[in-house]
Amino acid sequence: MFGTSIHWTTFFYLLLDTVIVLFTLYYSTRKDSSGYKRFLSLGVLFIIYNLTGGFLPIKNFPGPFILQYIITYGVAIALCIYILYYLYKEYDIVVLKYNSSIRNLTILVSGSFMILFLVPYFFTYSLSSSRLLFTIPISILAFVFLGMFYERISNPSNSNEYILRRNKLSMISVASIALLPVFTFIGDYQWLTFTVMNASFYAITIIEIDRHLYFLENKTKMYEVFAMSKEQAVNCADTKIIYENLTRREIEITLSILSNVSYKQIAKDLFIAESTVSKHASNIYKKTGVKNRRQFINRYRKKSK
Repeated sequence: MFGTSIHWTTFFYLLLDTVIVLFTLYYSTRKDSSGYKRFLSLGVLFIIYNLTGGFLPIKNFPGPFILQYIITYGVAIALCIYILYYLYKEYDIVVLKYNSSIRNLTILVSGSFMILFLVPYFFTYSLSSSRLLFTIPISILAFVFLGMFYERISNPSNSNEYILRRNKLSMISVASIALLPVFTFIGDYQWLTFTVMNASFYAITIIEIDRHLYFLENKTKMYEVFAMSKEQAVNCADTKIIYENLTRREIEITLSILSNVSYKQIAKDLFIAESTVSKHASNIYKKTGVKNRRQFINRYRKKSK
């Protein structure tokens, strides 16, 4: 399209991602919410990924030819790392072992790109062989991570449909990352590679929409805790308390606490450590002016009566 290498499917995803980012920016501005900053950053990264991967390489690009691949591969690596960071921060999904933090993962992948892709290219000037050396070990690591991720979040006994939907969509997002090096090795098939990668963004978008609907469904229960009366809870249009005083993760845990679910069960349902639940709970109690779980639940019960 437009005399460049961009495929019409990539251009379509570029437009769709831009619309999603602009709508999110408009909505977050209206609601005075800072809870969507990470999602906006993720959306912008996908736009850059579609732009660089779609339009590059081009013939009249200034500088050496390999620079275009450094840009496209660099953006793709940054995007994949940020998706994992997003899942960690937004959903507390921690699956990596052996001290493999996001920082260490970034160093590993970036170092592999320089050693296994750039160094062989400067010796052989063969893009295909350099791509082969880089993508095979990265593909193996990606599928190992995918297996660890699936093992961590799979829990057939969990009856919380909201959490189950999120886990399935998170699997789609991580699977897209794992498949990226495979498709890179196969060749430059934009319609396939960019469809799979953008599926990751759309899966996370659906998660965020589902979470927003989940909060709306439980808004009255939340206001029964914070508002002066149940009537105010129903009629109050200002959602500042929900979206600013508590983080979105804290709201999810608050709803579980109000349902009298134990910390141990909350940790099991959300696939996080019990200590992480306790930390979130402490923040919730501090923000709502109570000392402990018992006071928090008693306060809710008094207002609901």
